[in-house]
Amino acid sequence: MRDHNDLSSPDTIPVATGPRRIVYLLAAGGFFALGVAGILLPGLPTTPFLLLTSYFLLRSSPSLNERLTHSRFLGPILQDWHARRGVRQSVKLRAIALVVIMLAVTIYLGNLPAPLATVVLALGGVGLTVIALLPSISTTNNHAAVKTAAITDPVD
Repeated sequence: MRDHNDLSSPDTIPVATGPRRIVYLLAAGGFFALGVAGILLPGLPTTPFLLLTSYFLLRSSPSLNERLTHSRFLGPILQDWHARRGVRQSVKLRAIALVVIMLAVTIYLGNLPAPLATVVLALGGVGLTVIALLPSISTTNNHAAVKTAAITDPVD
């Protein structure tokens, strides 16, 4: 069984070649687009899509994954996940607040028919649930202990 702390090092994960590499790069691009869309759209949580982006980039283009994990806006979330297998509580709270605000704006300004408003609220609820179930890390000390959560480590 592989140590999860080794996942942040591209040297421990074989890089795909040929058609598999192309599929992984396309998957990474698609998940990245969904992650960016999730910043503005209620119901689409950003963090899980960024984690999937990193997963596929690590296996297809470690240099692109390195750029992503060191980006100013998205990098800290991925660095926390790779190093500590969780997300900071402050990131979760900001994500929840953003989803709630975007849901409110969508419902208030969207002038949506009741069935469509119900779908938007349901998708927002799914997004909020995903965010809430991500493992939280405490930043009160240097070791940042992972709090227990309903989600276990993903299977490779």
